[in-house]
Amino acid sequence: MKKLILSAAILAGFGSFQAQTPVGTVVNNFTLTDINGTSHDLFSYLDAGKMVVIDVSATWCGPCWNYHNTGALNDFYLAHGPAGANDAMVFFVEGDPSTNSADLNGTGANTQGNWVAGEAMPIIDLATAASFENSGLDIAYFPVMYVICPNRIVLQSGVAGSLGTLANLNSYVGDCPAPASQAVDVSALSYKGELIHCEGSYTPKVQIQNYGTSPLTSATITITQGGNTVSTGTYSGSLATYGVATVNCTAIANFTGGALSVAVTTTGDASATNNNLAVTVAGAANAVSQMVYVNITTDRYGSETTWKLKNSAGTVVSQGGPWTDLTANGVTVQTPVAATLNPSQCYTFEIYDSFGDGICCSYGNGAYSVTDANGTVLVSGGEFIDLDKGVFKTGVASIDELNTIALNVYPNPATDAVNVSFEAANTDYSISLMDLQGRVITSQELTNATGTQLITLTTSTVAKGSYIVSIKSNGMVTTANVVIK
Repeated sequence: MKKLILSAAILAGFGSFQAQTPVGTVVNNFTLTDINGTSHDLFSYLDAGKMVVIDVSATWCGPCWNYHNTGALNDFYLAHGPAGANDAMVFFVEGDPSTNSADLNGTGANTQGNWVAGEAMPIIDLATAASFENSGLDIAYFPVMYVICPNRIVLQSGVAGSLGTLANLNSYVGDCPAPASQAVDVSALSYKGELIHCEGSYTPKVQIQNYGTSPLTSATITITQGGNTVSTGTYSGSLATYGVATVNCTAIANFTGGALSVAVTTTGDASATNNNLAVTVAGAANAVSQMVYVNITTDRYGSETTWKLKNSAGTVVSQGGPWTDLTANGVTVQTPVAATLNPSQCYTFEIYDSFGDGICCSYGNGAYSVTDANGTVLVSGGEFIDLDKGVFKTGVASIDELNTIALNVYPNPATDAVNVSFEAANTDYSISLMDLQGRVITSQELTNATGTQLITLTTSTVAKGSYIVSIKSNGMVTTANVVIK
């Protein structure tokens, strides 16, 4: 329900809440008081082995009201709450701090109807967003639903109307792992290291969880690749039941990516079924040169999309967005951006969606890509939550590094013609003048060229603006910027 986005005033009240919390997130405890004055502690229910369902809606929200009127949430509470199987707990949370009890009861000016009548589940009127702060649950739109298992991990996360059918809610009870029952049981919960690596040293990171009923005081992490141990890590301390810790393992030198096997062990571990993770770390794509193009196709809500290109030091070297929204579902192909980077360097492309549902596909098949001068895709995607990123490495600055010094494009700015001089090495060359979208304006071909070359590209009919001179040979490219005035 994308455009149930909160108003600016409401967002300000939610502080750090930005996007839907991903499945697999470990939540923190919080206590909420319902409209009858009863206090509810999240961990008390989880520690009792119950799955917890939280529906966060707003009284003014039409789709929230539509879902509410299906009765699925209340029916599930009656079947699985304290008066039923007692294996789950349900909370309806009115999540807009600007609404009031009159709105909940259907008599206010900002409501779809009476949200209280006929409901058996606890109803929370979230008078302040501080009640959810530091919980790990983010509220970016209404209605959002979270299903949390006894091990304090988010099992389901998303739009309540889709997740919260009665059939789905019933199935989630069986999807939660059994509560902790053994004194000693360590789990390899998730992998926290980067899943794309450019070059050089790489540090694996593993999140472990104490699935035992006694405190976990030590654990060992062993990471292998191709059967060989490449990294190890240790945990020491006192981790309570369901407590989590992230262990930074020893660095892998000159890592180029590939499949990693993670194993977590501790003395007296009662179960080995949750000790292992399989991880694949992708190596960075290689550009043929230092020129890349950022191509963005936004969905209906272009105002939510921005991107940044960062060097290995984390410095932003190029960026774009936001853009204008459309009035209906659809896409807009934004003007590509050409970026001239340093040769033989690692770069990270990051794309952001401020709403938290990516740029594809419900509101238009948006997509993004970063391509090199040959059109090879280095990074691409479109379906993500609030952030997606990829890593690539630029190629050398020229066809032949020894000849780079001799490349010269003049005059610059130019009017009627651009002269291109370079040193050829007894091979074929393609010399082109391109716009910033990579479209060829004019070009010339050379066969078996050697020695100093001077090519003149006519520009008298070319529109004023910035252009790129490109020289291709044997799959390599060198480029230079030129201005036509």
